[in-house]
Amino acid sequence: MNWLLVVAGAVVGAPLRFLTDRFVQARHDTVFPWGTCAVNVVGSLILGLVSGAAGAASPHVQLLLGTGLCGALTTYSTFSYETLRLATDGARGYAVLNLGLSLAAGLAAACAGVALGHAL
Repeated sequence: MNWLLVVAGAVVGAPLRFLTDRFVQARHDTVFPWGTCAVNVVGSLILGLVSGAAGAASPHVQLLLGTGLCGALTTYSTFSYETLRLATDGARGYAVLNLGLSLAAGLAAACAGVALGHAL
């Protein structure tokens, strides 16, 4: 039963990641990976919220949203690849910006989510 919740969350999270990435990236004329950054920050916020509301959220909700949705929505591998690609293509400033912005915004979003989750 638990694995079905994870799969159901992933079925929503994976296409949402793809569509959000394409939507965001199409609106920016730059090599900076805004789409990946956006999905990772939003996923960090959702996971923080689910984790912060652990007392209020059932284990099933945690599996569905935390593991399934956020696991498929966020992408550390793409973040790593895009950062490496920026650095090797000569856009080192963008690579450093991607690293710093993704980490800082992701951590801030997770902290905000936890705080909101505790408030529930």
